[in-house]
Amino acid sequence: MNVSRARPALLLSALLATACGDDSDGPAGPVDEGETPVAGCAAGELPAGALYQVCFPGDWNGDLVVYAHGYVRPDLPLALPDDVIGGVPVAAAVNALGYAYATTSYRSNGLVADLAVEDLVELDEAVRARYRPDPSRTFIVGISEGGLVAALALERRPEPYAGAIAACGPIGDFGMQVDYLADFRAVFDYFFPGVLPGNAVTSPAELRENWESVHVPAVLSALASDPVATAELLAVTGAPVDLPDPETIGETVIGILWYNVYATNDAQLRLGGQPYDNTARSYHGSTDDAALNAGIARYTADPAARAALQRYETTGQLTRRIVTLHTSGDPIVPVAHQGLYAAKVSAAGADALLEQETYGRYGHCAFQQAELVSAFAALTDAATP
Repeated sequence: MNVSRARPALLLSALLATACGDDSDGPAGPVDEGETPVAGCAAGELPAGALYQVCFPGDWNGDLVVYAHGYVRPDLPLALPDDVIGGVPVAAAVNALGYAYATTSYRSNGLVADLAVEDLVELDEAVRARYRPDPSRTFIVGISEGGLVAALALERRPEPYAGAIAACGPIGDFGMQVDYLADFRAVFDYFFPGVLPGNAVTSPAELRENWESVHVPAVLSALASDPVATAELLAVTGAPVDLPDPETIGETVIGILWYNVYATNDAQLRLGGQPYDNTARSYHGSTDDAALNAGIARYTADPAARAALQRYETTGQLTRRIVTLHTSGDPIVPVAHQGLYAAKVSAAGADALLEQETYGRYGHCAFQQAELVSAFAALTDAATP
């Protein structure tokens, strides 16, 4: 990885050299105001209310890495994100490579990928206003929902950025992602009726408040007591597990249901209605598909809510380089998003700006540190200086 970017002193020298050119009588350019960065972290608040943090290494290479975090439960207070991936904090890894690091809580929790795009712009502006010199290049690293934020930012507000990494994000088809999570709950309720209160489009307060203490044990007990129904659930939904490790069955089921429990009501509030529709869906993969299709609960989407999903849809229209990462056995965000996004990028004629890596393992965002470092090297080495 190239970490020999121009040091602040060299950047200042370049600015001075430009200022002292032949046109010495011309108007002076804008002054780069702000404090000189020192090693360590500082926090603040962005104009729209998001919290932010900036961390500089002792020997800054002049570039900035912005970290876009994943989904946070809407009922939790705003907080700076936990940025640990593969056991290593992203801030520490980025600073060790000589890059400045910045992150934000976003202005609110829940389904906010569209608003988070603007929060990243505010974050970049805050760093430039608070410190001098300005970063030479700004890169985004987004994980899970943050992967979608990174892709949307690069498509909709590309000006501040030299490129992005979008890891394990629902970037291919957000409507498909919504259907995948709700479908899983609908199929779960068919094979395990009465285990959970609510349904695929309703998450009552009792379910959310007692999820960990009451309902997670109930789900795990139901899976263990009926392995045939468990196998049917996984076959119909296509949700991946690691077959040599039976514990991943519970991990997959609980992991997907978590999003139904905590994201359903927030999504409906933000979308102005219920976006999930399975009225015409044909389910298959069970031992009795006719009974499944006759007996599964059916839900009709509110047309306005379904249309509002476009706020979270990518287009593939790139002007900056993006590297997308996924694991083949991701139970939360299916690996199919990789191919769907590639098709969008190809249709937009931007294939040269897309690089994709898929790793053959189970888990959501289950990347190794070396894989992330390699992806970052591929991004920064190819980006315009």
